[in-house]
Amino acid sequence: MEPGSAQVALLVLAELAANAVRHGRVPGRYYEVRIAYDAEKLIGIEVSDPGEGLPVVADAMPDAESGRGLAIVAAFAEAWGVRERVVGKTVWARVRL
Repeated sequence: MEPGSAQVALLVLAELAANAVRHGRVPGRYYEVRIAYDAEKLIGIEVSDPGEGLPVVADAMPDAESGRGLAIVAAFAEAWGVRERVVGKTVWARVRL
C-alpha cells in the first residue's frame, strides 16, 4: 500500500470508524462520518461519536489483538487530531492523495 493512495484514506476511515463503534458508543446514539476533498488533494476524514474520553495512541504489545488503530492513523495521515463537542468528540485526519 503506497502512502497517499486512496487505500490509505480507506484504512484511516476504517480505523476511525471502528474506534467510534468500539469506544464511543452510547445506546440510542450514533456516530457520524464526514469526508471532504479539497483542491490541494487532501482528503479530510472526520468521525464524531457521543462517547466520553479523548482517544490516545497506545503502545500495543506485539501479540495484542487490538490497540493499534490510532497508531495506524498517525503513521499514514499527514495530520490528525481530536476536538471536543458539546456531546462527545470528533477525531479527524487528513490524507494526501
